Amino acid sequence: MVMEKLNSVYDPQAVEAKWYRYWQDAGLFEPSASDREAYTVVLPPPNVTGRLHMGHALTATVQDSLVRWKRMSGHPALWLPGTDHAGIATQVMVERKLANEGTSRVELGRDRFLEEVWSWTREHGGIIDSQHEALGASLDWKRARFTMDEVSSRAVREAFCRLFEEGLVYRAYRLINWDWASQTALSDLEVEHREVDGNLWHVSYPVEGEARSLVVATTRPETMLGDSGVAVHPEDPRYQELIGKHVILPLTGRRIPIVGDAILVDMAFGTGAVKVTPAHDFNDFETGKRHDLEVISIIGKDGKIQGPAPERFCGMTVVQAREAVVAELRDQGLLVKVEPHKMNVGYSQRTDVIVEPLPSDQWFVNVGTMAKAATDAVRAGETRFYPEYRTQDFYRWMDNIHDWCISRQLWWGHRIPAWHCSQCSGITVGREDPTVCSHCGSTSIAQDEDVLDTWFSSGLWPLTTLGWPEQSADLERFYPTALLETGWDILFFWVARMMMFGIHFGGKVPFKSVFLHSMVLGEDGRKMSKTKGNVVDPVELVDSYGADALRFYLATMGGQDQGIIFSRARVEGYRNFCNKLWNAARFVQMNLDGFDRAAFDAAMLDPDGVSGLSAPDRWILARAVVVSAEVAEHLNDFRLDLAAHAVYQFVWGEFCDWYLELAKIGLGDSAEPATRQATQGALVTAFDLILRMLHPFIPFITEELWQQLPRSEGAPRSVMIATYPAVATWSGEGEARRPATMVDGFAVVDAVLRAPATASAAAEVNVVIDVVTAARSLKAKVKLSLGKRVDVVVRAGAAESAAIESMQEQICFLARLSGVRVLAADEVPPRESISEVVPGVEVILPLAGVIDIEAERARLAKEIAKHEKDSASLERKLQNPKFLERAPAEVVAKDRARVAEIAAILEMLRATAARLSGESAD
Repeated sequence: MVMEKLNSVYDPQAVEAKWYRYWQDAGLFEPSASDREAYTVVLPPPNVTGRLHMGHALTATVQDSLVRWKRMSGHPALWLPGTDHAGIATQVMVERKLANEGTSRVELGRDRFLEEVWSWTREHGGIIDSQHEALGASLDWKRARFTMDEVSSRAVREAFCRLFEEGLVYRAYRLINWDWASQTALSDLEVEHREVDGNLWHVSYPVEGEARSLVVATTRPETMLGDSGVAVHPEDPRYQELIGKHVILPLTGRRIPIVGDAILVDMAFGTGAVKVTPAHDFNDFETGKRHDLEVISIIGKDGKIQGPAPERFCGMTVVQAREAVVAELRDQGLLVKVEPHKMNVGYSQRTDVIVEPLPSDQWFVNVGTMAKAATDAVRAGETRFYPEYRTQDFYRWMDNIHDWCISRQLWWGHRIPAWHCSQCSGITVGREDPTVCSHCGSTSIAQDEDVLDTWFSSGLWPLTTLGWPEQSADLERFYPTALLETGWDILFFWVARMMMFGIHFGGKVPFKSVFLHSMVLGEDGRKMSKTKGNVVDPVELVDSYGADALRFYLATMGGQDQGIIFSRARVEGYRNFCNKLWNAARFVQMNLDGFDRAAFDAAMLDPDGVSGLSAPDRWILARAVVVSAEVAEHLNDFRLDLAAHAVYQFVWGEFCDWYLELAKIGLGDSAEPATRQATQGALVTAFDLILRMLHPFIPFITEELWQQLPRSEGAPRSVMIATYPAVATWSGEGEARRPATMVDGFAVVDAVLRAPATASAAAEVNVVIDVVTAARSLKAKVKLSLGKRVDVVVRAGAAESAAIESMQEQICFLARLSGVRVLAADEVPPRESISEVVPGVEVILPLAGVIDIEAERARLAKEIAKHEKDSASLERKLQNPKFLERAPAEVVAKDRARVAEIAAILEMLRATAARLSGESAD
């Protein structure tokens, strides 16, 4: 192959788009035909008109890294893309657009409004898909789904009809969460409860026919206009005789009963008497059913007071009505007292307005049996949660689940496939649009105006992306999916519902593992929001630093459920890592003149071929395989942070900092041709392994560099489908024993690992690293230039001495030494010298003729005196009882730690001074 010369500087913009088109055009995002277990992942569908945010970027990075790793490991990997119609969010955006144009959905009518929404989605949809492409997401775009496309619509209708036929979907008049801003019902999960400062008003309700009153405590005095009873505890001696009597409701004059209810009333709270407003409180609604109380709705769907409340209050907002009611109660002497009170108030997650409980006819799903099936499956180990403690959150919610309100008063979404008959009031549900009522045969039928909750269609996502309800080949091969990766904040919104629907309709859990990542926070540590001004745009980061830098940053932060405080500096740091990798590739490329890959492979497979490799060559190849196994293990545990850190440390700290320097000896002009060929082969192979390890995290730069490497015969056309580093399998006996496969040169690596000399290579190189590090440190201590060549001597054990003797050339080259000599067992080190001890070795730098020893002694004496003075000062402070009494514990601890630190420094300085004076260091 002809290699192109790499530019001196890495430019992500010139690389990324090119390779994404290459992968896509080559069909590499499609699953392979391998008969190994499939690895399927569904992308959490973003809003069709959405834009990529940091949560999306984290999800895409985690999923793509795992999918790419599995694809390279030989599994048919399928990552399924798609978008969500996002009922409320999309409808709100289109309504704002219409308002700016001077019209509204009501003026347009349903059909024309839906045309506007479809036009909006076509105009703005697809942007987030292109942003996922820019991030490198290896999604199989040919299988893309939209929750309102034909396949999804058929699936949603089939699911609704089946549930209706099974008696699990029903329509009922119940209290629901009403969002008056978006004019729709909300599920419990779409309501965010916040603690706010409120009041507890004590109001006097006159008892009918008696001269006394019943004092009721309430946090919502405005809703008393819809009271239909007052409840007391049946065992409360203060009120037992009043049960069965009536009070006159203030401000309205209505007569309402006093009931005894042990479920609603806490005798110790407030006055022990509670007003009952079944139309505007969930607990009161249930109380009303127990006592057959009237449901009187005095808050309309517009969030304002309505009849049958007294006319003077009608048209007021809830807040205005509260003030007006309290004022009248005070004027009439019925307001006994007001107490400050903390209260939980429900807000719409979509519009941030206070949610009103209102009675309404709505559609519900009885989820009890489905929830139990889901929790049973988790308890049986069919699905596992990561981190594991989230399993308890799942159980807690599923074991206390309520029926799910699935109808929404919107126009954009899956319209409920139910038709109401005006003749018999019957309901017809069908997979096809009916023409007559299924109960009486009348043609006077009209489709339900409501649409289904967006989470209903999203709950079917693992099924619909694979073609359900059709029993497709994809469904057979790729369901259940291997992994569901998403944020922990939608565990109940989405994960739980997919579990219920997946088991109910698919017969199996929809995914075997659930990995819940945490939220990416702003640099100030708070949740990102435009109002706080701390939002980070991942698209801007890709433009500034490249997709690989952002991906690697997110991977290193992708630990299990730890808050991620964004750091631009760290993204920049990983851009520098990409530059480091690029420069390493340039070094490799510049040193490959005359290299014959085929000849190297053949030589290494010869029984004596491995002996041509140096210890550093064998060390780096062995380390590459060890690290790749560590990375794979971390990925298997969903610890992308540990995986990314492991490969980062290996590439920067071992390959670049040590091996590339060691390789310069074998690549030098004075090296023998065979030595140069062996070093070139080891260098190329190790770098190949590194690019494979890194590819799941940083796909663009690894592809660009891998394409420039000389590869073994039969190597694939892309690193994306190259085999992830692993040891080759062997077959045959005796002389016929050979690797079962030559693919990607792993047989070469395997041969190196099996060579007896490889086992000692790591120990030899570690000795080199330790000795070189110590020699550099000794030079620095006496202010010698690191490039100044000096002699060192060492005292070492037998194994270390042998390593030093055999690796003298490498040690002198790296530490810039003129020589390194191992002292005989009975030989005394030079008197005027300094030393450092590393495992198994004492490295000694003789100073005679190297530095001005008298000047160095004076400098050491001055430094020792300074540290002794500092230590004495701290000791005096720590012996002062007043200081110990007043100082914070952390300050005292810090001072004591500093005393210990100074003592260690003094010990080292005194030992050095003693050595310079020819005295014992003891």
